[in-house]
Amino acid sequence: MNTTHSEDMGHKDMDDKGIGDVDGTEKARGTGLTSTHLRVLVAASGWLALAATAVPGPSPLRWIPVLLFVLFGPGCAALYPQPGGLASGARLEAAALAAPVSLSLGVLTATALFLVESFSLTAFLFWLAGFSTVTAFLPGLPLPAARRGAVERAERAPSGGSGT
Repeated sequence: MNTTHSEDMGHKDMDDKGIGDVDGTEKARGTGLTSTHLRVLVAASGWLALAATAVPGPSPLRWIPVLLFVLFGPGCAALYPQPGGLASGARLEAAALAAPVSLSLGVLTATALFLVESFSLTAFLFWLAGFSTVTAFLPGLPLPAARRGAVERAERAPSGGSGT
């Protein structure tokens, strides 16, 4: 019995491929967030941003939640969580893509609202929050290149040598 505590926990939490939890509730490293917590957080962030518009005046309590949601909310809903967890390279790729995907979805939503002549901040946030809520409970968009690249690098790395 010369195993460490981390090895025991890794065996219990990882499936035979080492990709995620056996019960499908992948935990984020060090934070204790499960994929269900992340989904609920992303879904609620849009409605929180919509509720923040009720704060009077140009208060930071009004614009900070709206700005953060428009920048990251829809992209996180579309990209996270991935089925089977994300390799380290795929986590970086998904984080880097969250803002551009969010902004693209925001532009599409704003353009559609302008075309039907009903653009307002409330309508804009309502449609983005609705989209984020629905997509947060669907599997994330696949990121095959990052998953494949991260797995290949991990398999090629020497396991116990000096790396030369």
